[in-house]
Amino acid sequence: MRIGLYPGTFDPVTNGHLDIIGRAVKLVDKLVIGVAVNIGKGPLFSLEERVAILEQETAHLSKLAEIEVRPFDSLLMHFARDVGAQMIVRGLRAVADFEYEFQMTAMNQQLDREIETVFLMADPRHQAIASRLVKEIAALGGDISKFVPAGVGEQLVAKLRKT
Repeated sequence: MRIGLYPGTFDPVTNGHLDIIGRAVKLVDKLVIGVAVNIGKGPLFSLEERVAILEQETAHLSKLAEIEVRPFDSLLMHFARDVGAQMIVRGLRAVADFEYEFQMTAMNQQLDREIETVFLMADPRHQAIASRLVKEIAALGGDISKFVPAGVGEQLVAKLRKT
């Protein structure tokens, strides 16, 4: 069984993330979506909320591959081993992403040479989307409908109203 791992903070999940997930399920028999605790990023959504949103937004893809959404707070390579992943899936939007990912891949290979990193280029329609920017646009009353699914947008706006 080919198992892939797509890690991220997903705060919130965007159309860019969902595009990468939709393409990743074509490459594996099972895709584990690893939701990082990542306290350092100060997520707006709780870990439980991010997991639930991803489960809801990816449910329709389960006919292509088994999908499991799991939180993690360990070293990525340890988590990859724990879930039996043979590959880590990463999305690339721009040159800046490549530089960071190149460095991370080199370090991860030193930790475990058996786990490959596979890069998927972002669809041009989604290259500018970043969760941080989506939150900023929403906080300032901008239209985020092109960047996140409708349900995610509603939850984001509601969450921002509470804070």
